[in-house]
Amino acid sequence: MVVHFILRLLSAVRYHLHTAVLFTWTDYKTIFFPITVFACATAPVRSFSDLLQCSVWVWFHQLLCNVSNQARSCEEDKANHPWRPLPSGRISESQAVVLRWATVVFCLFLSSIYDQDLVLTTLGLVAATITYDELGAASNVVGKALCTAVGYAAFEVGATTIIGINHAMDFVSVTAVSISVILIFTVIQAQDFPDVEGDKAVGRMTFPIYAPELSRLLTFLAIAAWSVFLSWFWDVGPISTGVFIGFGLHVGLRYYCLRTLGADKTSYLIFNVWLMTAHVLPLHARMSVLAL
Repeated sequence: MVVHFILRLLSAVRYHLHTAVLFTWTDYKTIFFPITVFACATAPVRSFSDLLQCSVWVWFHQLLCNVSNQARSCEEDKANHPWRPLPSGRISESQAVVLRWATVVFCLFLSSIYDQDLVLTTLGLVAATITYDELGAASNVVGKALCTAVGYAAFEVGATTIIGINHAMDFVSVTAVSISVILIFTVIQAQDFPDVEGDKAVGRMTFPIYAPELSRLLTFLAIAAWSVFLSWFWDVGPISTGVFIGFGLHVGLRYYCLRTLGADKTSYLIFNVWLMTAHVLPLHARMSVLAL
């Protein structure tokens, strides 16, 4: 009897952990790794304990956003991501809503372990998700970009604060986050190109749907311009500058020239590598590691 109970418990735990991973799966490349890399480079990281605490904080806050976004986007996910928990039937919409608010409570508790400012950071992220998912910002080109930029800022502030000395941010950290917010606001449409058909199906207006040609041109120009600006601002060496600018031109040109669904999915993967690379550049202000 006891063995049977333990086996059933382990099976249930495994099932729910798998469900949580499916909720977060597509955003490891867009949130978890870029944010963690950003915090490690900007703070910078000084111990494995700090890295572990940062990773836990980021993952649960990512879960918060993912469940919030997916709890009411089942129809869209049937087209774009049919394996997610809701369209695949692993969890019901009502259960997802309960999980969403339970995750909010847990994230507030997690932030309260550190200090009041981090609780405010979590509340800021919650406000951004509500505006995005419940108040219709996801269906507006500017509103979507603005909420996403605010959300990234909350993630970056929280992660960098946890890793930073005395759990605080200094001038370099604040500067890096400020630049990152503007960067995300101007290039976030890169994530929308692979999802055009699903977004059309649910009536969501994204930049690639609103202006197919202009959105690709501006994405190319924005990535190229940011590659030049960030190399100059963080004063990295000539070889590092050439490599980063060349990488940015490659990513931007892919978006402009290669327009199939498969190409857009690959471009988005490469874009996230470019974004993580951009998030590493503030480390040069700390340690001059990119002087070449």
